Amino acid sequence: MTVEDEAVHRFLREYREEFLRELGDWVRIASISSVPEHGADLLRSANWLTGRLREIGFPSVELWQTEGGMPAVHAAWCEAPGAPTVLVYSHHDVRAVHADTWGESVPFEPQVRDGKIYGRGASDAKGQVMAHLWGLRAYLAATGRGAPPVNLKLLVEGEEEIGSPHLAALLEDHRDELAADLVVLSDTLLWSLQAPALCTGLRGMLSAKLQVFGPYRDVHSGAVSGAAPNPCAELCKLVAQLYDERGRVTLPGFYDRVAELPPDEREQINALPYSDADWLERTETRSVGGEDGYSVLERVWTRPAVEILAFIGGDPVGASRGAIPSVASVDMNLRLVPEQRVAEVAEQLRTWVAERIGDKVDYQLDISLEAAQEPYRTPPGHPALEALGRAMGRGFGVPVAGRMRNGGGGPAELLSTALDAPVILFGTGLPTDRWHDSDERAEIDALLAGAATLAFLWPELADSLS
Repeated sequence: MTVEDEAVHRFLREYREEFLRELGDWVRIASISSVPEHGADLLRSANWLTGRLREIGFPSVELWQTEGGMPAVHAAWCEAPGAPTVLVYSHHDVRAVHADTWGESVPFEPQVRDGKIYGRGASDAKGQVMAHLWGLRAYLAATGRGAPPVNLKLLVEGEEEIGSPHLAALLEDHRDELAADLVVLSDTLLWSLQAPALCTGLRGMLSAKLQVFGPYRDVHSGAVSGAAPNPCAELCKLVAQLYDERGRVTLPGFYDRVAELPPDEREQINALPYSDADWLERTETRSVGGEDGYSVLERVWTRPAVEILAFIGGDPVGASRGAIPSVASVDMNLRLVPEQRVAEVAEQLRTWVAERIGDKVDYQLDISLEAAQEPYRTPPGHPALEALGRAMGRGFGVPVAGRMRNGGGGPAELLSTALDAPVILFGTGLPTDRWHDSDERAEIDALLAGAATLAFLWPELADSLS
């Protein structure tokens, strides 16, 4: 470890409590983008972040309003003539909570215990943004420099958890201010602290809601049972056909664009330390399933999937009325891989439903193309990937263990296309962090190792891309 590396790590150790205090202050702000009543909290969250960025030294910090009224924060520190320009993307909005399911903590009252900080947004993605802020602080303190070695810009939006519906317009309206040679997207997972992996891509995402209509109103089952259409039964039959006996999705043409992994990438993914027992303990998923012929990590990172996220019909709560319901619905989430396109998959889903739905019911299929996200893969061999790998080795204190992709989505393809720049992916989340679930938490060591990685990333990129 070099003198500079030790100085960065020492700074982060010394300021650990201040890091956690600041993150806790931010977590207390319930910046939920999916609930209109939290609009004021989103504004408070954005203003909180602008204050921290100014404290660090960013000469330009602005709050940008979107058409949806959910503010984004932009900052720029461009004092490195001839050096590359790097844009960091992340988000400050958080998922909605069902407080009655939080058994270990309270959503917006952060707690620190057992090496973790609990609270909504602690990992996804306020913790990741804080790693950027403190990584830059550590770099400046360790080197004595007055500015980053690259021209650094940040865009931290407030609508990611609802699919970034106004991000495309924001990128178009502020194309010049956001122009960059490289984008760093920080809204992703690590594999593990002991075996950090270089993330080279992420899956796309498409959401859909299917409603099936039976009787014109809820009808007493004793009066019509055996003769009336049952939308719950029809929906169950339909959903049961989503996968074949090999675990493959049955949408027509779904796999036509799906390419097999290059042998070297498959080897690096499967070289990561993995066991079913460890996976099940870390993810709390009970059992392993999925598509035949692929490892668990390949299924999660490199293969497409369709999931049912909600199934509603009849009387889901309270006492039953003994009635056949008039409507039942499912919310679907489709995870796509590079080369698949959301518009094509949306049409495949429409065709599949039309061909398989029963003729005794009616239906309505709503597909959210506005909030859809295309899959993305960082260009193989890009020098920024190698720079990130070196920075991770210095930040985590162990060599990068292999390569991975992110099973979730993000606007990487949109950012890359709109700004004509490649995107690399680095986040501090872990599979154990319970994103979108109750009792969300972040590993403090992951946050600090991530901050150290980011402190080292800027000089690595300055050398690699200049």
